[in-house]
Amino acid sequence: MAIEKKVFGTMPDGKEIYIYTLKNNNGMTVDITNYGGIIVTSLVPSKNGEFIDVMLGYDNLEGYLKGDKFFGALIGRFGNRIQNGKFTLNGQEYTVAQNDGENHLHGGIKGFDKVVWEAEISNASSNELQLSYFSKDGEEGYPGNLNVKVTYVLTEDNAIEINYNATSDKDTVVNLTNHAYFNLSGHSSGDVLNQKLMINADKFTVNDQYSIPTGEIKEVSGTPMDFKTLTPIGKNINSDYDQIIFGKGYDHNWVLNANGSLEVKAAQAIDENSGIVMDVFTSTPGIQFYSGNFLDGLGAGKNSAIYNIRNGFCLETQYFPNSINCDKFESPILKAGEEYNHKTVYKFSIL
Repeated sequence: MAIEKKVFGTMPDGKEIYIYTLKNNNGMTVDITNYGGIIVTSLVPSKNGEFIDVMLGYDNLEGYLKGDKFFGALIGRFGNRIQNGKFTLNGQEYTVAQNDGENHLHGGIKGFDKVVWEAEISNASSNELQLSYFSKDGEEGYPGNLNVKVTYVLTEDNAIEINYNATSDKDTVVNLTNHAYFNLSGHSSGDVLNQKLMINADKFTVNDQYSIPTGEIKEVSGTPMDFKTLTPIGKNINSDYDQIIFGKGYDHNWVLNANGSLEVKAAQAIDENSGIVMDVFTSTPGIQFYSGNFLDGLGAGKNSAIYNIRNGFCLETQYFPNSINCDKFESPILKAGEEYNHKTVYKFSIL
C-alpha cells in the first residue's frame, strides 16, 4: 500500500515538516514525522476488532516543539546517559551537555529528536520510510562527521521494524534508539500498572541515585527487577528496593539474554483488556524499561489526552547507559569507516 505524505506543521524558520502514513493490508497504521523521526501514532488491532492507538504523543508539530518527554522520537547521537557529560576516546577527553542534572541525556540540548530529517519513501509498496541526517563533527560535542540512516518498515504481520545505520569519518560513540511510550490499552486510557511485561534478561545494570550505572551487573532473581516471566508492571513499582527508590519506579537497563539475536524475543508486553500483545526483538545488548515516572499531566496530548505518571512505558533498545565510561560494558565506539548497524522490531498481535 502506498505511503501518504501530508504537511504536519511549520518550523520557526519556515521549513515545512511532513507526516508519513504507513498502512498495511490488515489496517494497521503508523504515522511518522521527519521532525525528530517521531512515531506519532500506531493504530493496532485489538481483540474486539477495533483499532487502538497505543502510542503517546501530540496532535501537531507544535506539541512536539514544546514537549520535553521524547514521545516517539529517534534518540542520538548517544541514547540514555553519560556520567558528568564527559568521556575519553583515543586519549582525548570530550565534553557533552549536562542536560540531566550533572549528566548527559539522549544526545544533548539538540539531540536527534529535535532535528529535521531528510525523508525518502524508499519502497512505498513495502511500507518503507528512510530518514537520513548528517551530524557534523563537533555537533553537541561529539567527534566525527556522522551519516545516519534510519529506516522504518511496517510489515504485513503487524510489526514496526526500525533499522539503524551510521558511519563516521572519525572514531566516535553512537547509541541510537527510539523513545516510544506505549500503552496497550490505548494512549489515553490511564496507567499501565496492570499491563504485564516480560524482559528476557537474567541481569540488569545497577544504577546510582542519579540513574547512572555504577558498572555493577546484578542478577534479577529475588529482586523487583525480575521480569523473566510476565509480571504486572505495577506489582513492585512502589517497592522500598533502592533501585526502585532511585528511579522513582523503573528506569533501568536490562542485560538481554538474546546476545544480539533477532530470533530470540527480548521482551513482551500484554494487555488483557485490549488483548494486544507486543513482542520486542533487537540486535542490541540492552533494553531500558522506563515506567513513565516523570509524566506529569502537563500539556495535552493527542485528542486532549492528559498523560499522568505511569500512563505509558518505554522499551528502549540500546547499548548500556554510560557504556563509554564502563569497561565491563559492551563498547558503543564506532570506528572511522566502520558501520553501525542495529535493528529493533516491535511486533503486535492479539491474545
